Amino acid sequence: MLNANQSNLTSTTTPLADQPRLSIADPQASQPISNSRKNALLPGDTAAHDWYRFVLSFPPHLVREYVDRLGVTTDEVMLDPFCGTGTTLVECKKLGIPSIGVEALPSSAFVSNTKLEWSTDGDALMDSASRIASDVQRGLVNEGIADEPSNEGVDLFELRQLPSDAAKLMFKDAISPLPLHKTLVLRDELERQWSEEYSNHQMLALASALVGDISNLKFGPEVGLGKVKQDAAVVSAWLDRVAKIASDLNVLPDSEVAAKVKCGDSRQINEVLPPKSVDAVITSPPYPNEKDYTRTVRIESVILGFFEDRMALRSTKKQLLRSNSRTVYKDDADDDWLPANSPVLELANRIENRRIELGKTSGFEKQYANVVRLYFGGMARHLKSLTSVLKPGARLAYVVGDQASFFRIMIRTGQLLAQIAEECGYSVEGIDLFRTRLATATREQLREEVLLLRWPG
Repeated sequence: MLNANQSNLTSTTTPLADQPRLSIADPQASQPISNSRKNALLPGDTAAHDWYRFVLSFPPHLVREYVDRLGVTTDEVMLDPFCGTGTTLVECKKLGIPSIGVEALPSSAFVSNTKLEWSTDGDALMDSASRIASDVQRGLVNEGIADEPSNEGVDLFELRQLPSDAAKLMFKDAISPLPLHKTLVLRDELERQWSEEYSNHQMLALASALVGDISNLKFGPEVGLGKVKQDAAVVSAWLDRVAKIASDLNVLPDSEVAAKVKCGDSRQINEVLPPKSVDAVITSPPYPNEKDYTRTVRIESVILGFFEDRMALRSTKKQLLRSNSRTVYKDDADDDWLPANSPVLELANRIENRRIELGKTSGFEKQYANVVRLYFGGMARHLKSLTSVLKPGARLAYVVGDQASFFRIMIRTGQLLAQIAEECGYSVEGIDLFRTRLATATREQLREEVLLLRWPG
C-alpha cells in the first residue's frame, strides 16, 4: 500500500528520483501550455498524428515530456499496451525510439499501423488516389449522381446499402443514404484497385473523412448525432485527406525504426509479447466511465469491414478492459484479481448503495458497481501480466483521470491504480498533474494525471 509520504499523491507531484521536472511547453513558444490547450495537437505535431486522431487521444507533446522524464533512449523499446490510434508510437518513431503497441479494437490497430508506414512515396500515392477518384466520379455520373451535394430526385431505393447484419450495428441517421452510397462505391473501388503500397493510406483517409466530413456524427467528447445532412461530398473529402497524408509522407523520414501494433487483449499482454522485451511504457488506458469505445469508432469499423455482425462486435468487446456497462458479460471475473481488502470494493459498495438510495433500476445503472470492480480488477490483471514482458528497471507512465460518471461518486483513478500497482510489485515513483477538465455531470474540475511506476524486476 502507499506509504505516508505517498498518501497525498493526487494533490502533489513526486518526480522520478534524480530526474529534473520539465514543463509541458509548446516547442514554438517559450511559455508553458495553458490548461485548456494541454490536450490539443500543437501546430508542429500534425504530421502523421492528424491522419486520423481519436477524439479522446492524449497529445504528442505529453509523450515527448515523459520520454525525457523516463530517460528513454533510442536503444530501448517503448510499449503502449492501450495504443488506440498510435500517438505514443508515432511520436517515438519521430524520436528514433523503437516501439510496439497492443490494441483490442481492430480498426484502431489498423489506423495505428498505417500511421507508422512512412516509406510510401507521397506523389505516387496522390497519383493513384486521383485516378481512383476519377473512376469513382465517372461511375457516379453514369448513375446520375454528383459527388458535390446537389442531387435531387435520386431514387433512394436504387442506392447501395450495407448488408443487413452490418447495418444493424450502425446508429440511426449516422450517415444519410446518398453519402453512404457514394462511400460504398468509393470503398469498393479501393478494394478493386487494391495496392500493397497505397491502399492502407487510402483506406485510412476514407475512415478519417467518414468521421470528419461525410457522416452526421459529432463528438463532444461523447459520440452523438449532429445535423443530419441529406447529402455530402465524399470523393473530394476523401481526396483532401489523401493529399494531407501524401504531403506529410514527402517530409517524414523513411525511418528504419521498428514500430508495430498487434491486435490483442492488454489484460493478457504476456500472451502477445515475448518475455523481458520492453524497457518503458507510456500509455493511457480507458477510464472507468460510460464511454463505449466501440461506439466511438463504429461507423468506420462497419463500413471498412472490421465489424460485420453482432458476433464480431461482441468478440471484440470481450477483448476490452471493462470500463463501461456495455462491455460487461456474465462470465467476467476480473474482480478476482483484487484483494479482499481492496478499497475498490468499498468504492463499488458506495456506488451500489447510492443507486439503491436514488431508486435507479435500469440495466446499465445496475452494472455501475460491477464496472468499477471489473475495471480495476482488469487493470490489476494487466499490470500483473505485464511484469513478464518488462525488463528489470523498466519505467512506466500511465495517463489516467478521475471520474464521477457513476451517480457522481468520485473515483480517484490514479490513486487507486497506484495502490494496485504496489500490490503487483511495482514501485510508485509519483503522480503528476497533467491537466484538469470539466466534468459534464457535476461541472467540477477533475484531475487528469500521469502515474509513474518502476518495475524492480
